[in-house]
Amino acid sequence: MSTISRRRAALVGVVAAVVALGSAEPVAVLTGPRSAPLIAVGGLVVDLVPEPLKQFAIDVFGTYDKMALLVGTALLLAGFAALLGLAAARRPAVGLAGIAAFAALGVAAALTRAGADAFDALPSLVGAGLGVLTLWSFVAGPLRPDAARPGLNRPDLADGAGSDRAGTLRTPPTPSPAVAALAGEEEVPGGWEPVQRDDPESRRRFLRGVGLLTGAAAVAGLGGHWLAGRRGVSAAREAVTLPAPAAPVPPVPAGADLSLPRLAPYVTPNREFYRIDTALVVPQVDPVTWRLRIHGRVRNPIELSFDELLARPMVERYVTLACVSNEVGGDLIGNARWLGVPIKALLDEAGPEEGADQVVGRAVDGWTCGAPTAVLRDGRDALLAVGMNGEPLPVEHGFPVRMVVPGLYGYVSACKWLTELELTSFADFDAYWVPRGWSAQGPVKTQSRIDTPRARSRPAAGPVTVAGVAWAQHRGIRRVEVRVDDGPWREATPAEAVSSDTWVQWSWRWEATPGEHTLQVRATDATGETQPEQRSPLAPDGATGWHTVRVTVA
Repeated sequence: MSTISRRRAALVGVVAAVVALGSAEPVAVLTGPRSAPLIAVGGLVVDLVPEPLKQFAIDVFGTYDKMALLVGTALLLAGFAALLGLAAARRPAVGLAGIAAFAALGVAAALTRAGADAFDALPSLVGAGLGVLTLWSFVAGPLRPDAARPGLNRPDLADGAGSDRAGTLRTPPTPSPAVAALAGEEEVPGGWEPVQRDDPESRRRFLRGVGLLTGAAAVAGLGGHWLAGRRGVSAAREAVTLPAPAAPVPPVPAGADLSLPRLAPYVTPNREFYRIDTALVVPQVDPVTWRLRIHGRVRNPIELSFDELLARPMVERYVTLACVSNEVGGDLIGNARWLGVPIKALLDEAGPEEGADQVVGRAVDGWTCGAPTAVLRDGRDALLAVGMNGEPLPVEHGFPVRMVVPGLYGYVSACKWLTELELTSFADFDAYWVPRGWSAQGPVKTQSRIDTPRARSRPAAGPVTVAGVAWAQHRGIRRVEVRVDDGPWREATPAEAVSSDTWVQWSWRWEATPGEHTLQVRATDATGETQPEQRSPLAPDGATGWHTVRVTVA
């Protein structure tokens, strides 16, 4: 066994992991950020983790679920690395084999991502090589504690052992665990072995090596992250000039936004628009090299550049998008002004073959969604969007091109970083979320939400404005009703809306009396269907139920 304490051995394992991950980042600048080991393995976890656990993460962490995954993965890796360090202190080969196993996992994760090639294995291989070198240096190489004092562990030179005057080898008595610990010794098979935890020179050499390697790894990791950002597409996005729409958006009616405190605005600012996707790193797609392929079961395959797409007639529309993961009363929903090319026109030009009832949108990172061909061609404002609220799409929301389809949940229609539209059938292909337990087709359900007063708030007795939003995209809202303490339903006043493809704000005046009260809301869409009271889970096609808020009136 190397003369290194358990504490130092565990720390060495963590330092080796930090070196491996940090040194992989600059290499990933050349091969793409998705090839970095932490991102590649995290992406594999996203794909393989059971759906209930994935939904639990979204429920707990919301839009920070990806950050939570990366932090959790890093902490698990640190724990395992510490165990490898302990193993390597006894048997260096075991620790080195452990790093090799992690390297194999990183390589496999990187190479199985969509669009990967052999070069995507380089970050994991380079990182693993430097991690192995770090671990070996501390447990068997020049940085081990006894490297400067060879012979320290020889029985004839260790403290308390040696030869008497007659030349007879004498063996020191075995100390108790408490005495051994105070003396700086560790238990090993067959007895106790001195370690250098109390030797000042050994401690300085160890801390110096740990500090230098950790600092170098941090500089490499942060530098690689910075360089990756410099290679991003922010400058290319800023250079995009959006064309004027051939079909401008209808003006927002006066009074569509009630402008009440805590009430969601009618138009959601880009920085506040929800983001739910599987991308651990936001794809950086250069509009100069971007291409859109419309292929599969079509009579006339099409390929377009970004400039060719911008040259087509543009439509501007307000459309509310909702995530199927939105709980009753949740905020995974937003309304924006989108600019784009009608998908119907492109599909008509491509000419779908008979039986091609599904259009699969494919992102540059391989994610897929599948929307019914008939829905995309029924006249609704389904768009290949290039603009959002008057500016080019934000990178995190799909720059340069994404899909926007009113009336369908995002998991079947809102493909960001779009690069392909493939005509196929639902019988022949399951998009990303279908094998994970979600319905192949996901029409948005009629829903409503109370924004004010908030749950557990304490409004004053007297007139209280109860307000919120309701939505039933592409059907529209006919009526919103509110009730207090299971009393009669009272009709709220809906505000104006641009179209049936957006949510609508509503308000109701309540003469609040002191005490605890329960408020509930329900909406009825333009087809006459009222949202059901019964709560249903998110899977397989979205939650149902009445949003309920409990308040205490002072």
